[in-house]
This record gives sequence, structure tokens and C-alpha cells, in this order.
Amino acid sequence: MAMAGKLARCLGRNESRYDIVRRPDGMTATASAPPVPRDRLARAVLLEDRRGYLVAVIPASHRLKLAELRAQTGRELTLAHGDGVREVFRDCRADALPAVGMAYGTQTWLDDSLLGHPDVYFEAGDHEALVHMHVDEFAVLMADAPRGHFAHRVM
Repeated sequence: MAMAGKLARCLGRNESRYDIVRRPDGMTATASAPPVPRDRLARAVLLEDRRGYLVAVIPASHRLKLAELRAQTGRELTLAHGDGVREVFRDCRADALPAVGMAYGTQTWLDDSLLGHPDVYFEAGDHEALVHMHVDEFAVLMADAPRGHFAHRVM
């Protein structure tokens, strides 16, 4: 299991404590990996406008409320195109974006519903591994990310 280089450097600079766990296929239990609760899996959504890119971090069990994020940021954001994903997250698979957009020089907003659990998981960049950390450790890592409520539960 590998982690994206920029993410690994960011975690190292911040002296973050974390575990790397095998990403369960389909996020269900397997013989080698326990299930990951979708409300604890931080999902990165890359957005863009004329000012550049922004990463919204929401639980995988939620859907982004784009109008609310636009209102909170004051930006006319839309979903980023595939070229934008490759431009920002160069060392990651397009379907395994880490929730730590700051590691990629991208403004990051955090939906506060992720902070109501004891731990958080997020993609390590390769679709095979997840980063797992205590929620307090995640909050420190994401300290510079503005917080708000811009997602709603769908499952």
C-alpha cells in the first residue's frame, strides 16, 4: 500500500499520527479489512471558479449542497473538470483524492459533520489504502480549513 507523496510529506511536516489501512473493496467488510463507516470516510470534492480550485471535504455518506457552499465562500463554484483533478492531484488516482487539499496548495473547506466521530478515514491517493486517524488529530491537520455545514446525509 502506497500513499501519495505530497500527502505523505504534509502528514510528516505536521507530525500527524495516523495508520494506513487497506481500503475495503466497495467499502464493505473483507477477510483482511473491516468495514469503514461512510459517515467517517472524508471525501474530497474538487470545485473551481474563475479564482481557482477549492476542495470541499464531506462525509462519503453525504451529498454536497453546492448552493450552501457558494453562499459560505462567496464564490461561484462548480464541479471541476477531469483536467482540473489531474492538475491539482498529480500524484493521485482520479477516484482516490485525499481530503487534505492543503497538501496540494488548494484552499480546503471542511464540513463540520466529520468532526462528530471518534475517528476519520480518507483516501491515501491510490485507491488501495486509507489514512486513519483520531478525530482530534484530523482537526489539528485541518486547522487552517474553514468549517461550515454544506452537506446533507443521503444514506
